[in-house]
Amino acid sequence: MPSTIRSNAQLLRKVIDNFLEERLVSKIEKLPPDDPKYQTLVEQFQFDTWINDAARRVGQLQVVTHSLKPIHPDAKGSNLYAPPESLNKHFLVGSHALPADFAGDVVGNAAALDVYKFLKLEYEGKSLLERVLENDTELAKALSDNPEQAQVWIDAFAAITEPRGEHASHTRGKQLYWLVGDDAADVENGAENFHLLAPLYATSLAHRVFQTINHDRFSEEAKESRKAKREGKYAGQPVHSYPNLAVQKMGGTKPQNISQLNSERGGNNYLLASMPPSWEKQKVSPPYNVDSIFQRFEKLSSVKKSLSNLAWFLSSDPSPNVHTRSRVDNIHGSLIDELMVFTSQFHELPAGWSTNEKCKLPVEEIYWLDPERAEDDEQFRQGRKNIDWAATVRQRFSNWLNEKLSKKLSVGDVEFLHWQKKLKEDATHQRVLDRDRRWMASLETELDAWQGALDDE
Repeated sequence: MPSTIRSNAQLLRKVIDNFLEERLVSKIEKLPPDDPKYQTLVEQFQFDTWINDAARRVGQLQVVTHSLKPIHPDAKGSNLYAPPESLNKHFLVGSHALPADFAGDVVGNAAALDVYKFLKLEYEGKSLLERVLENDTELAKALSDNPEQAQVWIDAFAAITEPRGEHASHTRGKQLYWLVGDDAADVENGAENFHLLAPLYATSLAHRVFQTINHDRFSEEAKESRKAKREGKYAGQPVHSYPNLAVQKMGGTKPQNISQLNSERGGNNYLLASMPPSWEKQKVSPPYNVDSIFQRFEKLSSVKKSLSNLAWFLSSDPSPNVHTRSRVDNIHGSLIDELMVFTSQFHELPAGWSTNEKCKLPVEEIYWLDPERAEDDEQFRQGRKNIDWAATVRQRFSNWLNEKLSKKLSVGDVEFLHWQKKLKEDATHQRVLDRDRRWMASLETELDAWQGALDDE
């Protein structure tokens, strides 16, 4: 048994030595041996010297599962390390449901993150941090032949999970009163009826959610499953959908100021839809077997009425004044509103509906009406990004309107340019395009991050 312990201690020491050697090589590889900085770095990365310095600098970091800075970046209160096994089990989703290999987060001085990388080193499936927290005797022997010195270092590293000072909130943090009594209006016993809570951000849980959603959206298995679903074929993996998913950015251009895991996500944090139930809508069918969406649009009774009112008013030869322009623009604006509402319903169809052979729409209208196809269709995404499809849509709308009015009126380029200009300036149209641009930019960022993560594996 003693020889086995010594062997394990030696192997642990080898893991640490390799880590220090790799870091030293990366720092001195471009320095000549006679450079004073070269020898200084060699001395810094001597085993005892580096471990002692790391044990000092570890006080600048804290490993956490629940952090305060996502609540407000200037908040300076307590963060907590509460691993899943330390939490009460209940039927709701929470940090208690995390697996054993959950990712702990790190807050504190970013310059000391090499210490955390050291503590993440693994031997036989267990990290050095886990061994430190268990006061592992094998690790103690690997760190030093002097048991007292080894214990000092282990105690210092173990403190990385402990909050600095007493538990405290901050004026920048959130606080709320939680009713624990029977009567919220009981002034006499008010203090006893409420607990004052200071919520923290479940950063380890948020990171696992982020990884899971990205896998379900962008992994090759997910793409194959969605393709099989569209083609009516069997797939070994289910299709996961996250409708109305939102992204909250934390930390701005410096996500590392929030935490290490937030930096790894590029500051992106997913928000699942949390909305009240809506009335059941009439089932929407894809616009198949038509050459343009306007062939479907013009069949709406409200659209027919607006077209009739506009044609009648213009055919009455109204005076060319501000009242005439205002009335024409109001009717035209109503048509635009109808168009925005009508086309938005196709965004709710399963992504990729336009790949069906029954879809005869022009490519610009497909870019407009089936945007989420860009999530797993690289060629479609690049085509959509490299063309001003919105300008073509405005041209098609103006041509369509002129064609409808030409049955009773003489209309041409002047009217075409006016309809096009008004649609381009329409606030609702602009909001839709702005939202689409933000969505595309977010999608590109997520795909880059996902590809980067795959490259790192």
